[in-house]
Amino acid sequence: MSINTGHGLPFLPGNTFRDVTKSAHHRPQTLSYKNGYALPHRPKVGIGQAPLLSSELTQSEINQLSNQTPALTYGTTHYSPALDFIPAHVAYDKKVLRFYGYFQQEVLHSPQEGYRVRSVVLYYYLEDDSMCIMEPVVENSGIPQGKLIKRQRLPKNDRGDHYHWKDLNVGMDLVVYGTVYRVTHCDSYTQDFMESEGLVLNDPEPTPVDPYIQRRTQAGRSYITPSVFDRLKQFLTMDHKVLRFFALWDHTDSLYGEARPVTIQYYLVDDSVEIREVHEPNSGRDPFPVLLRRQRLPKNIKPACKPFPSCVLEVSPQEVLQYYSPKDFQVGETLQLMGRRFLLYDCDEFTKTYYQKNHPDLELKPKPVVKKTTELHDRHKVPPYNGFGSLEDSLQNCLSLIPEPPKKDLMKMLENDHKVLRYAARMDSQNPQDEGRRFIFSYFLSSDMISIFEKSTRNSGIISGQFLEKTRIPKPGCTVDKPEFYGPADFAIGDTVEVFRHRFVLTDADHYVLKYLESISDQLPSRTLNSLRQRLGVADQGVDPHTDPQSEDIERAEASS
Repeated sequence: MSINTGHGLPFLPGNTFRDVTKSAHHRPQTLSYKNGYALPHRPKVGIGQAPLLSSELTQSEINQLSNQTPALTYGTTHYSPALDFIPAHVAYDKKVLRFYGYFQQEVLHSPQEGYRVRSVVLYYYLEDDSMCIMEPVVENSGIPQGKLIKRQRLPKNDRGDHYHWKDLNVGMDLVVYGTVYRVTHCDSYTQDFMESEGLVLNDPEPTPVDPYIQRRTQAGRSYITPSVFDRLKQFLTMDHKVLRFFALWDHTDSLYGEARPVTIQYYLVDDSVEIREVHEPNSGRDPFPVLLRRQRLPKNIKPACKPFPSCVLEVSPQEVLQYYSPKDFQVGETLQLMGRRFLLYDCDEFTKTYYQKNHPDLELKPKPVVKKTTELHDRHKVPPYNGFGSLEDSLQNCLSLIPEPPKKDLMKMLENDHKVLRYAARMDSQNPQDEGRRFIFSYFLSSDMISIFEKSTRNSGIISGQFLEKTRIPKPGCTVDKPEFYGPADFAIGDTVEVFRHRFVLTDADHYVLKYLESISDQLPSRTLNSLRQRLGVADQGVDPHTDPQSEDIERAEASS
């Protein structure tokens, strides 16, 4: 129950009394304004007002009054002027704390990278405790960069607290909207401010390297001092000059190895080397023309490049210390080229002259080489001619699996086209029925073939016409392997010609035969020309050969054929 402290009575209706001496009934003010700010103020005790009791003071005010000791001074007391009040937005205007850091962004569905390191700059504005996160722009990054989080007060937790500058430090993780930012270091102003406020900063941390940027970074260019060697002079003086060495590729230490002959050519125009293999007939090897293509052969390379397998990647010119030169090729010595041993046993005359003129100190020691003798196998035997087709066509089936047509003498065919030698003949037979049969031999100079036409005889009972189509007629007694065929030199008037077991006696010839054979008289026996001149002697007496009755018979028989 409340007690009326003024009269010691219970605070009940009827026990309270109004102060009749009170003249001011207004509500006193407890606040006053100074420099535009509301300040607490104790009202003064006026006339007729009771003084403030100790029960109306707070405990802190009571302690302050009890502990206060008056200062004894002599003379006039000097009071220091009160400091002007400065608001926070004025005191901390344009004062920003700057921290540096990074965050890792996960990269999905990429076999080359798992994450990327993105650098950021964190700005803390002291005037209103707001923050801003910026990302420096990286050229050709392909990522939208710049302002990641605009200026605002960043939430610290789910309870509504915000980040304060007292919560920031170097070497800490800052979680903002689910992204973890690692603070690595800060600038000098931020460090001085934090230390002035009594905060000790941690040691700065290095920013890790982005693996993607590191992979994209191109290696620095290395510049080589140009050589003073005159390449143009070498090209003009050494063009088309080649040193040729005869060597043996020795790989007898391998399985089924042998010493195979090769030719090593050294081109003086660019100091390149080419190796060609000497192919032997019936060796059973594929006829590859080049064993080693033309290139400069490195003699010494950098020690760091020796363990690297050259079969995977060729040695670049920057890794070569020395190339092979003509001084390294000495006749009589074994040379190691591209991991293979070559015995230089001889060279050509130009190479010997070059070494005597330019390198007289190098002695050439040719070595005799015993060439491997191979056993000669039996040659392929051509089967005997079976009588089908011509001899040349049948021979093509024995030379290749897919026969080709035999080659012909095109020049002979063009020069002797439409040139035919015609002879008249009779059949020499013991059969009385063949007596009186007359034939015309046509010899074609373009193909050395002969056709035989039989003239019609009245009441003979034998059908006239073509007796033998165009073909080459072999001489009797010759072999099938080396046949001899009839030619113009074998057709003398009165001689007997055997055609496939039929005997014919030549009785006459055309005047064109005599004219043609006289043009090649140096290739014919005189007996053939004399027999033709003797049979056609009417031409010397001024008789026109075109009016010769025998010639007319031959022409009519040829026309009817």
